[in-house]
Amino acid sequence: MALLIADTQRHLADIQEEILTPKAKEFLDYLHHEFERTRQELLSLRREKQHSLNRGMLMGFLPSTRHIRHSDWQVASCPSDLLDRRVEITGPAEPKMMINALNSGAKVFMADLEDSLSPTWENILIAQKSLKDVVRHDLVFEDEEKGKRYELNDQIATLLVRPRGLHLDEKHFTVEAQPISASLFDFGLYMFHNAQERVLRGSAPYFYLPKMESHLEARLWADIIHHAEAYLGIPRGSVRVTVLIETIHAAFEMEEILFELKDYISGLNAGRWDYIFSFIKAFHRHEDFILPDRNQVTMTVPFMKAYTELMVKTCHRRGAHAIGGMAAFIPNRRDIAVTEEALRKVSADKQREAQQGCDGTWVAHPDLIPTAMAEFDKVLGQNPHQKARQREDVDVNSSDLLNTHIVGGQVTEAGVRLNINVALQYINAWLGGLGAAAIHNLMEDAATAEISRAQLWQWLKHEVILADGRKFNEALYRQWHVEELGQLDGDYLEEASQILNELVISERFKRFLTLRAYEFLP
Repeated sequence: MALLIADTQRHLADIQEEILTPKAKEFLDYLHHEFERTRQELLSLRREKQHSLNRGMLMGFLPSTRHIRHSDWQVASCPSDLLDRRVEITGPAEPKMMINALNSGAKVFMADLEDSLSPTWENILIAQKSLKDVVRHDLVFEDEEKGKRYELNDQIATLLVRPRGLHLDEKHFTVEAQPISASLFDFGLYMFHNAQERVLRGSAPYFYLPKMESHLEARLWADIIHHAEAYLGIPRGSVRVTVLIETIHAAFEMEEILFELKDYISGLNAGRWDYIFSFIKAFHRHEDFILPDRNQVTMTVPFMKAYTELMVKTCHRRGAHAIGGMAAFIPNRRDIAVTEEALRKVSADKQREAQQGCDGTWVAHPDLIPTAMAEFDKVLGQNPHQKARQREDVDVNSSDLLNTHIVGGQVTEAGVRLNINVALQYINAWLGGLGAAAIHNLMEDAATAEISRAQLWQWLKHEVILADGRKFNEALYRQWHVEELGQLDGDYLEEASQILNELVISERFKRFLTLRAYEFLP
């Protein structure tokens, strides 16, 4: 065991030396000095907005940017290898996962450094090394236990990278004793090592940008990209980004976000799970916005349908792709019934998105690609997208985006217990270095775990009445927490239990689960 640990440490040290070169560190220092102050100002603005919402401020479209919404402009032209995005597969930036995803037959693979990757230092370094190898078509994974070798096919999916959100720090890299922004760290290292190589190979660095809450944050990203291109000597306008609309704040500023990034943006994506979490977080103190059990908050409920249809209309008006969201259902190769049910639900979900006008969609498992592809093939045919569908029939106003009326919606004991169970299992997995976990035949990541713990806080804070007439209070929560915990097995359940209790019982709503849990990671 000691030899194995020593080998692992040496291997990691070699990767760190390859990735964190003196020149790479200089670039990261440059990004930090240029943009850290603005990042902190924007994070402060987020907190101010939340305080205003807590005090009863109404949310709506910005009067100050009305001229942007009512003028004619288009986003930059789309590169040829991003034209057809009908099925995109996502997953953590881990070697085996990346090879399987890139070889899967999907049009695009999003290598995730955010919600589905537990950001241990080891995971982050290996991710950057793996991305560097993918760009050069050199990535290989040897599975010694199975005696199997994984390598890239000649033809692979187009690579996009999702850095961590602006709210996160990377504690292992400091500039003048201050942790660097995890966004700048992830984006900066990928750009430094791969931007020129991607351009030489006829493509460019492509990104998914997460957790954005305003067009001012989009403006920051545009500045970061512009400075990075200039610093690294690649042609201006090479980079392309897709922004995840996964906060209620961003839903009211879609056009402004596209406008600020118009030289670099290729589309928007309906990040549905983070969007639900963001909705709960934004209105956590308001009884009028309490949502029912998580499984009742589907894409067809009023506020979710409104936001996706507005996204399609907005994107197509401005010449951008509209990408549908992730269906969390996953197949089980050992259980035919579970697989058939998963495929049925995924088929219905992707049919709905394609008919709404989406140009593509997300899946989390290779076995779902044929099902998703079939639904988009029916609508797109040989066309790479359906931007010509302007959706002029869509007329979404502020009240539509905030309409939480769900017919028959209830909070049940089963729903409370499921949230406790999922949160405990996911936090346990995350602390163990696993950022995407199959739980109850669903693929859970940080976003879905956030929904579970946020609902628990809100239900408890407002002492909701359960479907059976009981009031949900701390005594019930503690009882069910203990009972659910007793049914689980995991190396980090004690820590997971502590974290969940802190998040749920706290008087103040904690902004992100991962901020607290990150303190436990090596």
